Amino acid sequence: MIKDLGKYVIMFFVLVLVQVLILNNIQFSGLVNPYIYILFILLLPFTIPGYFLLGISFILGISIDIFGNTPGIHAGATVLLGFLRPGIAQLVSSRELIEKGTMPSMAQLGFASFIKYTVISVLIHHLFLFFAEAFSFSDFFETLLRWILSSIFSIIIILGSQFIVFKN
Repeated sequence: MIKDLGKYVIMFFVLVLVQVLILNNIQFSGLVNPYIYILFILLLPFTIPGYFLLGISFILGISIDIFGNTPGIHAGATVLLGFLRPGIAQLVSSRELIEKGTMPSMAQLGFASFIKYTVISVLIHHLFLFFAEAFSFSDFFETLLRWILSSIFSIIIILGSQFIVFKN
């Protein structure tokens, strides 16, 4: 990871800027808001130490919170994703691939495994994010609809980025 530090720093800033300047301003009737900044957490090497992963997750989430004026909701959802990511990785990929320590891209994991990895991660992140934002079950079905639609849109953008930007 040290040799790729520059690449990860650039990816961090690009994803935060795209999220804050472009995607946070996209809303379709208040139901769809794509959050692709979590792609940074998804693409970190599997061998990254847990404490470092949680720290980076917090910094990423709080960066989005600062620019979006939200009180720690993104930080909480991103730290949860960082905490659960090793388990998700073990669920969808082989032990050899995890121990190899490469960036878990579509080229490394394969199409089906990367889709599973992305879908599970996005669904968990968005579920926490939207229900923490609502902080109530009074609008349960509206929040559920926002979760599903935003997750689908985010997954499509993340998978599209793998085809466009990360062709390995």
